[in-house]
Amino acid sequence: MSSPPHKPIVYIISAPSGSGKSTLVNELLKKVSDLEFSISYTTRAPRGSETNGRQYYFVSRPEFEKMIVEDEFLEYAEVFGNYYGTARRFLRAAEQKSRDLLLDIDVQGAKQIQDKVPDATSIFILPPDRRTLEERLRKRSEDSDAVIQRRLDTATREIENYKRYNYILINDQLEDSIKALRAIVRGERLERAGKPLSPEETETVALAERCRLANVRDRLRAILDSFQPPDGSGGD
Repeated sequence: MSSPPHKPIVYIISAPSGSGKSTLVNELLKKVSDLEFSISYTTRAPRGSETNGRQYYFVSRPEFEKMIVEDEFLEYAEVFGNYYGTARRFLRAAEQKSRDLLLDIDVQGAKQIQDKVPDATSIFILPPDRRTLEERLRKRSEDSDAVIQRRLDTATREIENYKRYNYILINDQLEDSIKALRAIVRGERLERAGKPLSPEETETVALAERCRLANVRDRLRAILDSFQPPDGSGGD
């Protein structure tokens, strides 16, 4: 009798631009085995040294819209005039390879995935405050002041979606953040396996639990406040 197919754990990672998400994801993929990474499709042109199939799959608008019609996306959205989407084939590939699936997507795409895959594990990466995010964006030296301001405004709106995520990872010290992200991924695997835990595994689950939304609310308040205008108006 053949064993049932592997049901991949789907990990959703979202973050405002400049929060250090790409660095954390790259480090996670080096340190955690059996993790399939989904590369998004986009209709925007490649930038700098970007190559097709590495950062994104670059396709034409008609190609992307054909994929929409044929229901080939788990999620997709139009952002600043370009489409971005996650193909269903990555979930099928993860299942066939007995691996879990990591999705690096924005809050708009995350909601679509959460609707379609209710048991997905969602992780929201935050900077320690608005000032730090602005410093990181300026240090990249990629964008004009107007674009940086637009990214900060977008970040303010995105952060208001934090309640929809299972885990909040505040990316203050890089090494600590890498350990915490690894613990979240491993902790979810351990908890879903339902087996007795070794002392080391118990420590991993405990580190992951410290990043649960319910356990970071106190620290979260100061971060959210830093993104609000001086008069205190704005969303919760």
